[in-house]
Amino acid sequence: MEQPLRLFDVIAYQLKHYPKADMLVGKENNVWKKYSTQDVADLTMRFSAGLLQFGFGKGDATAEGTDKIAIVSPNRPEWLITDLACQQAGAVLTPIYPTLSENELEFVLNDGGASILFVNDKDMYDKINLFRHKMPLLKEIFTFDKVEGVRHWSEIPAMGKEEDFAKIEEIKKNIDPEQLVTIIYTSGTTGTPKGVMLSHRNIMSNVTACTPYLPVSQDARALSFLPLNHIFERMVSYVYLAAGVPIYYAENMDSIGDNLREVKPTIFTTVPRLLEKVYERIMAKGLELKGIKRALFFWAVELGKRYEINKPMGGWYNFQLFIANKLIFNKWREALGGKIDAVVLGSAACQVRLLKIFTAAGIPVLEGYGLTETSPVISVNRTDVKDRMFGTVGPLISNVEVKLAEDGEILCKGPNVSMGYYKRPDLTAESIIDGWFHTGDIGVLVNNKFLKITDRKKELFKTSGGKFVAPQPIENKFKESPFIEQIMVVGEGRKFTGALIVPSFPQLERWAVKNGIKADTHEELLKNADVQGFFQQILDKYNQYFSHIEQIKKFELLAHEWTVSGGELSPTLKVKRKVIMQKYMDQVEKIYS
Repeated sequence: MEQPLRLFDVIAYQLKHYPKADMLVGKENNVWKKYSTQDVADLTMRFSAGLLQFGFGKGDATAEGTDKIAIVSPNRPEWLITDLACQQAGAVLTPIYPTLSENELEFVLNDGGASILFVNDKDMYDKINLFRHKMPLLKEIFTFDKVEGVRHWSEIPAMGKEEDFAKIEEIKKNIDPEQLVTIIYTSGTTGTPKGVMLSHRNIMSNVTACTPYLPVSQDARALSFLPLNHIFERMVSYVYLAAGVPIYYAENMDSIGDNLREVKPTIFTTVPRLLEKVYERIMAKGLELKGIKRALFFWAVELGKRYEINKPMGGWYNFQLFIANKLIFNKWREALGGKIDAVVLGSAACQVRLLKIFTAAGIPVLEGYGLTETSPVISVNRTDVKDRMFGTVGPLISNVEVKLAEDGEILCKGPNVSMGYYKRPDLTAESIIDGWFHTGDIGVLVNNKFLKITDRKKELFKTSGGKFVAPQPIENKFKESPFIEQIMVVGEGRKFTGALIVPSFPQLERWAVKNGIKADTHEELLKNADVQGFFQQILDKYNQYFSHIEQIKKFELLAHEWTVSGGELSPTLKVKRKVIMQKYMDQVEKIYS
């Protein structure tokens, strides 16, 4: 059989080339439940046939005419089985972030036109049931967990009749790779979510191009926890399936540490924010050490910060790193399961310091770049060190073209570029011009090979003196301080650059105790003159890396972390600048008063 052309073709491809006993694995009642390749093939066929009983499979192949299904659930085997079954019945799946607000959920479900919705559990069912009356197109809601009085997803495969299998095979045969397969609503850091339309060809072109760059083989094993609603995790899941890599699903975000040790994966994907959290936990453990153990720990970390690839570091450095790996970094690797070949990183820029330390510790972190509209990968650092460069998002993948506009904006062309925005031809015409997708990101090509993102076009701001400031590189540098949890640079139309800063409270509280500072609340702690002076010292240290106009002159410390539920972060953990500006307008005004 030739390479899969449509997403659901990966089932037959895996069955023929490397059938697995553990194609998809999830935890049920504290026990890992395995679905073999044959189980998945049989279940998706019955599931697809069951969908025919609901009248699916009769829609035309146009974006408006296809049958629509939505899913609101964390990652689990049933998620991908639902995705595959929808495709085989010729339906379009709209994945929705479980963290969206009620208004956003209502908008996406109505705009996407789903007639069936799959949800994870009783909590999500109850949340949506409250405003179900506002969604006239929604006919049925099914849950993946068993919930009393609610229809369970297993009812659909149970309806699948053998005589319908031939009909499904006929539907599959007639599905063109150019056909719409999913509508993904973007996180909306800039307003109303937009439905990005992706075809089988869009995503499969990315699967085919990325597979050679990642350490995926039949001996590999993946842990999945980055939300499948995110095109990055979903596309990489099809890389795993096409390459015969079993996928194990983490129980939840809090259990990732335990699941890493149980599953011992060789690969997983994540976002910088989660990698930062892992690093902070490791550093907190290091601070608890005493005497020689503590000295060795921080000696190893400092060694890691100096690590370079593609550059001879000298015999003495390499010898020290060998010792650090034996004594310190081996424990880091054990905490991640002990078998990691690569961590693939996307969604936002990662601090170079973290890339260096983890790679020195024998945990290669491969940073890549892309957008939902590009299915998603445009470029990625490779396992081969000659194709890796810290501080860049790697070389372009094989089947995409990139050119830089006069203002430095990255434009992308290739089979991965989206079909456009659902029901929004106006937005499609604005963003895809002559086949070139306008990313909204500013970048440069380093050594004519490695793509480097310098900022978001929409995030660049101009001071009242007419000078442009790019906030992202400044924020990334300042986040190297263990005392800064989150930071947002401000200064649009103002006479200087300022910042809102959320301190890392565990670190700050330890510092306060050491310095004899007592405070009952975070608010009280932040008002302390010594704390304010301490943060000024941190600013002075990092300001020296920037030009006069980019340096942060004044700041305000905030007592509460920015979160998805608080509305300050998008579901992919990107900072929503407009929301934060509105929410903390008083603090911003205080900076400039």
